[in-house]
Amino acid sequence: MSELKPTKISADQLSNNILKHLTRSLGITESEATAKDYWEALNLTVRDLGMDRIRATRQQERKAKARRVYYLSLEFLIGRTLGNNLQNMDIYSQAEDALRKFGVNLADVLEQEVDPALGNGGLGRLAACFMDSLATLDKPAIGYGINYRFGLFRQSFKHGQQIEKPDQWREDSNSWGKCRIKRKILIRLYGEVNNVDGKAVWENTENLAGIPWDMPVTGYESNTVNTLRLWESRAEEGFDLSNFDKGQYLSASKSEIKAESISQVLYPNDEHEKGKELRLIQQYFFVACSLADIIDRHNRENKDGWASFADKVAIQLNDTHPAIAIPELMRILMDEHDFIFEDALALCRKVFAYTNHTLLPEALERWPQSLINRVLPRHLQIIHMINHHFLTKEVENKWPGDNMMKRRLSIVQEPESHDQEPMIRMAFLSVIGSHKVNGVAALHSQLVKKNLFPGFNTLWPDKIVNVTNGVTPRRWLAYCNPKLAELIDSTIGTEWRKELSQLDQLHAYADDPAFQKAFADIKHENKEVLAKIIEEECGVKVSADALFDIQIKRLHEYKRQQLNLLHIMALYRRLLSNPELDVPQKVFIFGAKAAPGYKLAKTIIHAINMLGERINNDPRIKDKLKVVFLPNYRVSLAEKIIPAADVSEQISTAGFEASGTGNMKLALNGALTVGTLDGANVEIAEEVGEDNIFIFGLTVDEVAELRHKGYYPRDVYKANEELRSVIDWLASDDLCPEQPGSFQPLVKALLDQGDYFLTLADFAAYAEAHKKIDETWKNPALWWKKAIINCASMGKFSSDRSISDYCQDIWKM
Repeated sequence: MSELKPTKISADQLSNNILKHLTRSLGITESEATAKDYWEALNLTVRDLGMDRIRATRQQERKAKARRVYYLSLEFLIGRTLGNNLQNMDIYSQAEDALRKFGVNLADVLEQEVDPALGNGGLGRLAACFMDSLATLDKPAIGYGINYRFGLFRQSFKHGQQIEKPDQWREDSNSWGKCRIKRKILIRLYGEVNNVDGKAVWENTENLAGIPWDMPVTGYESNTVNTLRLWESRAEEGFDLSNFDKGQYLSASKSEIKAESISQVLYPNDEHEKGKELRLIQQYFFVACSLADIIDRHNRENKDGWASFADKVAIQLNDTHPAIAIPELMRILMDEHDFIFEDALALCRKVFAYTNHTLLPEALERWPQSLINRVLPRHLQIIHMINHHFLTKEVENKWPGDNMMKRRLSIVQEPESHDQEPMIRMAFLSVIGSHKVNGVAALHSQLVKKNLFPGFNTLWPDKIVNVTNGVTPRRWLAYCNPKLAELIDSTIGTEWRKELSQLDQLHAYADDPAFQKAFADIKHENKEVLAKIIEEECGVKVSADALFDIQIKRLHEYKRQQLNLLHIMALYRRLLSNPELDVPQKVFIFGAKAAPGYKLAKTIIHAINMLGERINNDPRIKDKLKVVFLPNYRVSLAEKIIPAADVSEQISTAGFEASGTGNMKLALNGALTVGTLDGANVEIAEEVGEDNIFIFGLTVDEVAELRHKGYYPRDVYKANEELRSVIDWLASDDLCPEQPGSFQPLVKALLDQGDYFLTLADFAAYAEAHKKIDETWKNPALWWKKAIINCASMGKFSSDRSISDYCQDIWKM
């Protein structure tokens, strides 16, 4: 593609547009405007610029007959967008000057923005980083997802326990996105499939509408602006006036309420049948809308229709959530365009690629066959057609007569007893319907081949590849840590923002006392900022001179926040025994949400909070130890925590974390990692060197060997006096006397239910790793040398590099 002409805009033009939006869009005068109003007016101004660039980008792509990637993801954890867009569009200083004319500070205005509740964890944040990199690298792309009204939930704590409330993030303003009502899509659900003149016809369906909301995705030093298109569900017919006129007021809105529930909440609780059904409908809703939109756009831009479809369209399935897109495209091809089955499947396999994000069995989606049959009866037929073709043609050709192999590789998992029903394995559907499958770290991709999909890997040895995850340096260093970015700019120049490998030049300064001091001073300033947030949010005063130990990630047993908890309890007991113990002053900082139905994860949060309340109010330990759990972890909070981190906790059980991206963000900002050889930790250790990371615990092979031999957690408990004392204390109700038995589920999981994630097995090694951290912290020159080396060694972990790998190895762009 040829280069687009750059957009130039002055501070005066910005101020004029801000005033126009204040008076015309918001209907208020300059004298009435608050900081929130200025945020909305500036956001509308920048959105207008972005929409102009989207139109120019699409026009350029049409002229170049470009191949485009369509990224389908149930989550896009984009974070606050205004400040990032101002930087990417190179108008940050103009915006500062423009607002100064109104007597307003840009920093105050940016703080008014609410995080869009469009995602939860690493999968959604990765999607956001990838969209940033696609635009930065001038790659034609459109992201598709759902415009959630409430997202996941807003987290707070009451008596230490997690409380979930709706996250009404877009109730006050929708200025972040543009509604495209004329581009609405109608989709179908339920109904039945009948044979009409020898052809399958899906009829008697319930219909609903998908309304797209478009958001510009800017690139850094690029005039390419891509689109994030998010679908909102609405009833096809809407309000039922006839029922209303009869006095049936609730039933008049019934269809509206039912339809709109689809885009209300991210990951509705699926512990009951209605929740499962809603989740399946959510997934189908957004992929059906997206595929219809993709096909319509392709036909507008290409006169040869399906003949060029595979050449112009690359669709990436971000995990199994969009997997139903495969039978949906098959349905469109066969039922609406008269493709024969083999040709439809061949085209699907050219178009789709699938990213696997997990090795956890419970995270590999499986849907009851009866549920798919009820909601999407035609799609179930097509899934069975795909499965039959795969087993009788491809598997049979490779393993003639091997019915056991057919059973292992079948999309349909047969029940093991009469009271169960067949399950549809969406990960298997994704592998069979795609031309490439990728893991997200070198170790993870090996385990995908060896443990998760060994049969598929034997059948198609070139299909499963690796693309190690990355993070955007614009958001996760330049934007969230501007003073460190300025130090790096003044030392090695600014090219690292687009070519992160340039950070390698910082190795020459790792031993430089002046650079170490500057680096350390910036870290201290960032810690002072976080200390103020901790006091405001948690009511706990912490010292910026203390070592800040950070564990911020989704709350799950395999991520082992419980291991961190047990170690803090042990450290607290040591301090009680000897208040003069020679250990650094430490602040342990957590941020995480637990899924509403994940009771044990919520128990771990409760235990951490109650332990923190005890420690933070105990004068005997002389403030040597503090524990805080910041509520409602989100991108904007991560942007404050990560620059302030001294230690990065990446302590998952080896073989369970696909990659991690928090590990990359923290190391990029100069935190030292304590972690297992899991996910991308393996590659981080290779890059920074074993002397600059604190690796502990069982390896993947050692985990397998221990399980094979037989693991008995009570034996570990009995053999380690400190561990035994800590667990006995946790079980005693001392931390929560008003709610006896609160922590028994955690104690039972560790001692009596197998300690599946080997928390106790790794406890001693983890405690030793922390002793090494303490010794290193006592030597500031050594600590800051290691911190600088970590920052300097992160060049590999840019999402720009990840996207380049996708373009070369998967999308062929």
